[in-house]
Amino acid sequence: MNMQEAATRADVILDDVFDEIRPEVRWTHGPTTTGSCDVTRRRAVMTIVSAERRGNFLGVVERAWRSSGYRMKSINNDPDVPAIFAQTQDGFGVSLIVGGEGQVFFEVDTPCVAESEVAESTTRATAPTYEGMEHIPRPNIRSPFWSAGAP
Repeated sequence: MNMQEAATRADVILDDVFDEIRPEVRWTHGPTTTGSCDVTRRRAVMTIVSAERRGNFLGVVERAWRSSGYRMKSINNDPDVPAIFAQTQDGFGVSLIVGGEGQVFFEVDTPCVAESEVAESTTRATAPTYEGMEHIPRPNIRSPFWSAGAP
């Protein structure tokens, strides 16, 4: 497997978890980064996930990853910045981290693979892409379910 093939596999891992989240949330691509032999793909959830719904959200993701056979490496139950870290059977690291103002970030780190060029993801984001902006803004899309209880 080369870096492009690993990046494509990372996209599939991300697509699969977003397919499990119901009702669906809107997301945008974060930066893709490459190391000497690995790739990291990122996505930021732009749907507001209220503090009241955060546990539900993490539960959906954890169940999806467990049902896919992923090994749970660490679960941080901090009420403000919870996170889940897991690993796929083929060695990809997957994580969900809740950051500032409750914004949810997903990241997939590939194992070390053969060096190659890496193209941007071809998966279409479901929220604006914020191209040209220095930072992705805080979540700004409301959901009747996921945003319930949020101001």
